[in-house]
Amino acid sequence: MRFDDYRESDNVGDQRGQSFGGGGGFGGGGLGLLFGLVGSRFGLGGIVVLVLGLMLFGFNPFGGGGQRAVSGGGGTEVGRTVAQKACNADQASAFSCRVLASTEDTWGKLFGQAGRRYEPTALIFYSGRGQSGCGAAQSAMGPFYCPTDRRVYLDTSFYDELTNRFKAGGDFAQAYVVAHEVGHHVQDLLGTLGQAHAQQQAAGEAQGNAIQVRVELQADCFAGVWAAQNRDRIEPGDVEEGLRAAAAIGDDTLQRSAGRAPVPDSFTHGTSAERVAWLRRGLESGDPAQCDTFGGASPNAG
Repeated sequence: MRFDDYRESDNVGDQRGQSFGGGGGFGGGGLGLLFGLVGSRFGLGGIVVLVLGLMLFGFNPFGGGGQRAVSGGGGTEVGRTVAQKACNADQASAFSCRVLASTEDTWGKLFGQAGRRYEPTALIFYSGRGQSGCGAAQSAMGPFYCPTDRRVYLDTSFYDELTNRFKAGGDFAQAYVVAHEVGHHVQDLLGTLGQAHAQQQAAGEAQGNAIQVRVELQADCFAGVWAAQNRDRIEPGDVEEGLRAAAAIGDDTLQRSAGRAPVPDSFTHGTSAERVAWLRRGLESGDPAQCDTFGGASPNAG
Protein backbone atom coordinates (compact mmCIF):
# COMPACT_ATOMS: atom_id res chain seq x y z
CA MET A 1 0.00 0.00 0.00
CA ARG A 2 1.16 3.54 -0.76
CA PHE A 3 1.50 5.43 2.51
CA ASP A 4 4.83 7.22 2.02
CA ASP A 5 3.03 10.54 1.65
CA TYR A 6 0.59 10.01 4.53
CA ARG A 7 0.83 11.76 7.86
CA GLU A 8 1.96 9.86 10.96
CA SER A 9 -0.41 9.58 13.89
CA ASP A 10 0.28 11.51 17.09
CA ASN A 11 -1.50 8.81 19.11
CA VAL A 12 1.61 6.72 19.57
CA GLY A 13 3.66 5.63 22.58
CA ASP A 14 6.86 3.64 22.88
CA GLN A 15 7.96 1.13 25.51
CA ARG A 16 10.97 -0.10 23.56
CA GLY A 17 14.13 0.16 25.57
CA GLN A 18 12.24 0.24 28.87
CA SER A 19 12.69 -2.42 31.52
CA PHE A 20 9.65 -3.98 33.13
CA GLY A 21 11.49 -6.39 35.43
CA GLY A 22 10.35 -9.90 36.15
CA GLY A 23 6.78 -9.16 36.98
CA GLY A 24 5.76 -5.75 35.77
CA GLY A 25 3.05 -4.51 38.11
CA PHE A 26 2.06 -7.95 39.37
CA GLY A 27 4.73 -8.83 41.91
CA GLY A 28 7.16 -11.70 41.38
CA GLY A 29 6.13 -12.19 37.78
CA GLY A 30 3.42 -14.78 38.47
CA LEU A 31 0.48 -12.90 37.02
CA GLY A 32 2.57 -11.33 34.30
CA LEU A 33 3.59 -14.79 33.13
CA LEU A 34 0.02 -16.02 33.43
CA PHE A 35 -1.28 -13.17 31.27
CA GLY A 36 1.44 -13.89 28.74
CA LEU A 37 0.63 -17.59 28.55
CA VAL A 38 -3.12 -17.01 28.31
CA GLY A 39 -2.62 -14.33 25.69
CA SER A 40 -0.36 -16.48 23.56
CA ARG A 41 -2.94 -19.27 23.49
CA PHE A 42 -6.27 -17.47 23.54
CA GLY A 43 -5.45 -13.92 22.41
CA LEU A 44 -7.47 -10.92 23.55
CA GLY A 45 -10.48 -12.98 24.57
CA GLY A 46 -8.48 -15.18 26.90
CA ILE A 47 -6.81 -12.20 28.56
CA VAL A 48 -10.11 -10.42 29.15
CA VAL A 49 -11.83 -13.56 30.46
CA LEU A 50 -8.92 -14.08 32.87
CA VAL A 51 -9.12 -10.46 34.05
CA LEU A 52 -12.87 -10.69 34.59
CA GLY A 53 -12.46 -13.97 36.44
CA LEU A 54 -9.86 -12.53 38.81
CA MET A 55 -12.02 -9.48 39.51
CA LEU A 56 -15.06 -11.69 40.05
CA PHE A 57 -13.22 -13.33 42.95
CA GLY A 58 -12.30 -9.98 44.44
CA PHE A 59 -8.73 -9.75 43.15
CA ASN A 60 -7.66 -6.60 41.33
CA PRO A 61 -4.96 -7.61 38.83
CA PHE A 62 -4.15 -3.99 38.08
CA GLY A 63 -3.55 -2.72 41.61
CA GLY A 64 -4.06 0.85 42.73
CA GLY A 65 -7.75 0.59 43.48
CA GLY A 66 -8.72 -0.42 39.97
CA GLN A 67 -6.89 2.33 38.09
CA ARG A 68 -5.78 1.58 34.58
CA ALA A 69 -2.31 0.14 34.40
CA VAL A 70 -1.33 2.43 31.53
CA SER A 71 -2.66 5.91 32.12
CA GLY A 72 -1.64 9.37 33.12
CA GLY A 73 1.88 10.11 34.30
CA GLY A 74 2.38 6.57 35.55
CA GLY A 75 1.93 4.93 32.18
CA THR A 76 3.19 5.25 28.63
CA GLU A 77 3.24 8.80 27.34
CA VAL A 78 1.42 9.53 24.12
CA GLY A 79 1.82 12.75 22.18
CA ARG A 80 3.36 14.49 19.19
CA THR A 81 6.98 14.52 20.42
CA VAL A 82 6.86 10.93 21.65
CA ALA A 83 5.11 9.83 18.47
CA GLN A 84 7.64 11.49 16.18
CA LYS A 85 10.50 9.70 17.89
CA ALA A 86 8.68 6.35 17.99
CA CYS A 87 7.53 6.52 14.38
CA ASN A 88 11.01 7.42 13.15
CA ALA A 89 12.61 4.42 14.88
CA ASP A 90 12.54 2.31 11.74
CA GLN A 91 10.59 1.70 8.54
CA ALA A 92 8.14 -0.75 10.14
CA SER A 93 7.29 1.78 12.85
CA ALA A 94 6.83 4.61 10.36
CA PHE A 95 4.52 2.48 8.22
CA SER A 96 2.49 1.43 11.26
CA CYS A 97 2.09 5.05 12.35
CA ARG A 98 0.82 6.03 8.90
CA VAL A 99 -1.63 3.15 8.81
CA LEU A 100 -2.88 4.19 12.25
CA ALA A 101 -3.36 7.76 11.00
CA SER A 102 -5.31 6.40 8.05
CA THR A 103 -7.58 4.40 10.36
CA GLU A 104 -8.22 7.57 12.36
CA ASP A 105 -9.28 9.47 9.25
CA THR A 106 -11.29 6.56 7.85
CA TRP A 107 -13.21 5.67 10.98
CA GLY A 108 -13.61 9.35 11.83
CA LYS A 109 -15.41 9.77 8.51
CA LEU A 110 -17.52 6.63 8.90
CA PHE A 111 -18.52 7.47 12.47
CA GLY A 112 -19.35 11.01 11.36
CA GLN A 113 -21.64 9.70 8.64
CA ALA A 114 -23.47 7.75 11.35
CA GLY A 115 -23.78 10.84 13.55
CA ARG A 116 -21.16 9.68 16.02
CA ARG A 117 -17.74 10.90 17.09
CA TYR A 118 -14.76 8.60 16.68
CA GLU A 119 -12.28 8.54 19.56
CA PRO A 120 -8.92 7.27 18.26
CA THR A 121 -6.99 4.51 19.96
CA ALA A 122 -3.28 4.80 20.69
CA LEU A 123 -0.61 2.48 19.31
CA ILE A 124 2.03 1.42 21.83
CA PHE A 125 5.23 -0.09 20.47
CA TYR A 126 7.16 -2.53 22.63
CA SER A 127 9.97 -4.99 22.07
CA GLY A 128 10.00 -8.43 23.65
CA ARG A 129 8.17 -7.40 26.78
CA GLY A 130 5.95 -4.50 27.70
CA GLN A 131 3.10 -3.52 29.99
CA SER A 132 -0.53 -2.96 29.12
CA GLY A 133 -3.71 -2.27 31.03
CA CYS A 134 -4.54 -5.95 30.48
CA GLY A 135 -1.28 -7.20 31.99
CA ALA A 136 2.09 -8.11 30.61
CA ALA A 137 2.66 -7.63 26.91
CA GLN A 138 4.88 -10.30 25.41
CA SER A 139 5.94 -10.88 21.84
CA ALA A 140 4.55 -14.43 21.93
CA MET A 141 1.07 -12.96 22.32
CA GLY A 142 1.24 -11.17 18.98
CA PRO A 143 -0.38 -7.76 18.46
CA PHE A 144 -3.43 -7.13 20.64
CA TYR A 145 -5.97 -4.54 21.72
CA CYS A 146 -6.51 -3.93 25.42
CA PRO A 147 -10.04 -2.68 26.23
CA THR A 148 -8.97 -1.62 29.73
CA ASP A 149 -6.81 1.25 28.48
CA ARG A 150 -8.18 1.23 24.90
CA ARG A 151 -4.75 0.89 23.32
CA VAL A 152 -3.20 -1.32 20.67
CA TYR A 153 0.09 -3.05 21.53
CA LEU A 154 2.51 -4.06 18.81
CA ASP A 155 5.96 -5.60 18.67
CA THR A 156 6.92 -4.99 15.05
CA SER A 157 8.96 -8.20 15.06
CA PHE A 158 5.58 -9.81 14.37
CA TYR A 159 5.90 -8.52 10.82
CA ASP A 160 9.03 -10.66 10.44
CA GLU A 161 7.09 -13.61 11.83
CA LEU A 162 4.39 -13.04 9.25
CA THR A 163 7.02 -13.22 6.52
CA ASN A 164 9.22 -16.01 7.83
CA ARG A 165 6.87 -18.27 9.77
CA PHE A 166 3.55 -17.70 8.04
CA LYS A 167 4.89 -16.91 4.55
CA ALA A 168 2.49 -13.98 4.45
CA GLY A 169 4.68 -10.90 4.21
CA GLY A 170 4.07 -7.60 2.45
CA ASP A 171 3.00 -4.11 3.42
CA PHE A 172 -0.71 -4.85 3.04
CA ALA A 173 -0.37 -7.81 5.41
CA GLN A 174 1.27 -5.48 7.93
CA ALA A 175 -1.45 -2.89 7.46
CA TYR A 176 -4.07 -5.63 7.98
CA VAL A 177 -2.51 -6.39 11.38
CA VAL A 178 -2.90 -2.79 12.56
CA ALA A 179 -6.34 -2.37 10.99
CA HIS A 180 -7.58 -5.59 12.64
CA GLU A 181 -6.57 -4.38 16.10
CA VAL A 182 -8.13 -0.98 15.43
CA GLY A 183 -11.21 -2.97 14.45
CA HIS A 184 -11.37 -4.20 18.04
CA HIS A 185 -11.27 -0.58 19.18
CA VAL A 186 -14.20 0.19 16.90
CA GLN A 187 -16.06 -2.73 18.49
CA ASP A 188 -15.21 -1.28 21.89
CA LEU A 189 -16.60 2.15 20.99
CA LEU A 190 -19.76 0.59 19.57
CA GLY A 191 -20.31 -1.48 22.71
CA THR A 192 -19.99 -4.76 20.83
CA LEU A 193 -16.86 -5.82 22.66
CA GLY A 194 -18.40 -5.30 26.09
CA GLN A 195 -21.53 -7.19 25.14
CA ALA A 196 -19.50 -10.10 23.81
CA HIS A 197 -17.40 -10.31 26.95
CA ALA A 198 -20.52 -10.21 29.13
CA GLN A 199 -21.88 -13.15 27.15
CA GLN A 200 -18.59 -15.00 27.54
CA GLN A 201 -18.80 -14.68 31.32
CA ALA A 202 -22.05 -16.62 31.32
CA ALA A 203 -20.94 -19.18 28.76
CA GLY A 204 -19.05 -22.42 28.88
CA GLU A 205 -15.61 -22.73 27.35
CA ALA A 206 -16.71 -23.89 23.91
CA GLN A 207 -19.50 -21.31 23.68
CA GLY A 208 -17.18 -18.59 24.95
CA ASN A 209 -14.67 -19.50 22.26
CA ALA A 210 -17.40 -19.37 19.62
CA ILE A 211 -18.30 -15.85 20.73
CA GLN A 212 -14.65 -14.84 20.53
CA VAL A 213 -14.45 -16.20 16.99
CA ARG A 214 -17.25 -13.85 15.99
CA VAL A 215 -15.43 -10.95 17.67
CA GLU A 216 -12.26 -11.70 15.71
CA LEU A 217 -14.04 -12.22 12.40
CA GLN A 218 -15.80 -8.89 12.74
CA ALA A 219 -12.43 -7.22 13.35
CA ASP A 220 -11.22 -8.89 10.14
CA CYS A 221 -14.24 -7.49 8.30
CA PHE A 222 -13.62 -4.02 9.75
CA ALA A 223 -10.02 -4.24 8.54
CA GLY A 224 -11.40 -4.96 5.08
CA VAL A 225 -13.75 -1.97 5.34
CA TRP A 226 -10.79 0.26 6.17
CA ALA A 227 -8.88 -1.05 3.15
CA ALA A 228 -11.88 -0.54 0.87
CA GLN A 229 -12.19 3.04 2.02
CA ASN A 230 -8.55 3.53 0.99
CA ARG A 231 -8.77 1.70 -2.30
CA ASP A 232 -6.83 4.44 -4.07
CA ARG A 233 -3.75 3.43 -2.06
CA ILE A 234 -3.99 -0.28 -2.84
CA GLU A 235 -1.40 -1.54 -5.30
CA PRO A 236 -1.46 -4.69 -7.47
CA GLY A 237 -0.99 -7.77 -5.32
CA ASP A 238 -1.96 -6.05 -2.05
CA VAL A 239 -5.33 -7.72 -1.66
CA GLU A 240 -3.77 -11.11 -2.26
CA GLU A 241 -1.21 -10.35 0.48
CA GLY A 242 -3.98 -9.59 2.95
CA LEU A 243 -6.03 -12.64 2.09
CA ARG A 244 -2.91 -14.81 2.29
CA ALA A 245 -2.17 -13.43 5.76
CA ALA A 246 -5.74 -14.06 6.90
CA ALA A 247 -5.54 -17.65 5.64
CA ALA A 248 -2.18 -18.25 7.31
CA ILE A 249 -3.40 -17.37 10.81
CA GLY A 250 -6.66 -19.32 10.85
CA ASP A 251 -7.05 -21.57 13.89
CA ASP A 252 -7.31 -24.75 11.84
CA THR A 253 -4.19 -23.93 9.84
CA LEU A 254 -2.22 -23.05 12.98
CA GLN A 255 -3.26 -26.26 14.72
CA ARG A 256 -2.30 -28.36 11.71
CA SER A 257 1.07 -26.61 11.45
CA ALA A 258 1.64 -27.52 15.11
CA GLY A 259 1.07 -31.19 14.24
CA ARG A 260 -2.39 -31.39 15.79
CA ALA A 261 -5.77 -32.22 14.35
CA PRO A 262 -8.02 -29.13 14.36
CA VAL A 263 -10.39 -28.95 17.35
CA PRO A 264 -13.22 -26.56 16.43
CA ASP A 265 -14.39 -26.06 20.03
CA SER A 266 -10.97 -24.62 20.83
CA PHE A 267 -10.98 -22.08 17.99
CA THR A 268 -10.80 -18.45 19.14
CA HIS A 269 -10.15 -16.59 15.87
CA GLY A 270 -11.89 -18.63 13.18
CA THR A 271 -10.80 -20.96 10.43
CA SER A 272 -8.67 -19.78 7.54
CA ALA A 273 -11.72 -19.88 5.27
CA GLU A 274 -13.76 -17.81 7.70
CA ARG A 275 -11.05 -15.18 8.15
CA VAL A 276 -10.59 -14.84 4.41
CA ALA A 277 -14.36 -14.65 3.84
CA TRP A 278 -14.96 -11.87 6.33
CA LEU A 279 -11.90 -9.87 5.31
CA ARG A 280 -13.09 -10.17 1.71
CA ARG A 281 -16.61 -9.08 2.69
CA GLY A 282 -15.23 -5.88 4.19
CA LEU A 283 -13.00 -5.31 1.17
CA GLU A 284 -15.83 -5.76 -1.30
CA SER A 285 -18.49 -3.80 0.56
CA GLY A 286 -16.58 -1.02 2.31
CA ASP A 287 -19.59 -0.95 4.65
CA PRO A 288 -19.34 -1.68 8.40
CA ALA A 289 -23.01 -2.70 8.37
CA GLN A 290 -22.01 -5.74 6.31
CA CYS A 291 -19.79 -6.97 9.17
CA ASP A 292 -22.47 -8.41 11.45
CA THR A 293 -20.80 -11.65 12.42
CA PHE A 294 -23.19 -11.89 15.39
CA GLY A 295 -26.32 -11.99 13.23
CA GLY A 296 -28.17 -14.99 11.92
CA ALA A 297 -25.65 -15.77 9.18
CA SER A 298 -22.90 -18.26 9.81
CA PRO A 299 -19.50 -16.65 10.49
CA ASN A 300 -18.10 -18.24 7.35
CA ALA A 301 -20.66 -16.56 5.14
CA GLY A 302 -18.85 -14.62 2.50
